[in-house]
Amino acid sequence: MASSKQPKQSTVNEELGLKLLQSVREMKARNFARVTEVAPNEVALARQGTGMSQAEFAAALSISKRTLQEWEQGRRSPSGAAQALIRIASKHPKVVRDALA
Repeated sequence: MASSKQPKQSTVNEELGLKLLQSVREMKARNFARVTEVAPNEVALARQGTGMSQAEFAAALSISKRTLQEWEQGRRSPSGAAQALIRIASKHPKVVRDALA
């Protein structure tokens, strides 16, 4: 029974080796299987419009940088006054930058 598994295991190993070699060739040729593009949301666009870093914008809004990152990545949403400030920042980035800096 051990002899019947030997050729099968060898074939599996060879197939795996060939797949790995093909993957390395594709990586070297920069043929990536998947490209992910993420469009920035309203929060990220508002911050970018002000020209502020995440740390600066978070400090200006009196929130943690992590909270801002959560908003920008869509895992959480701003509420109340933060939503209003973000809308203002979107429409008047220079005014917000000057007022909050």
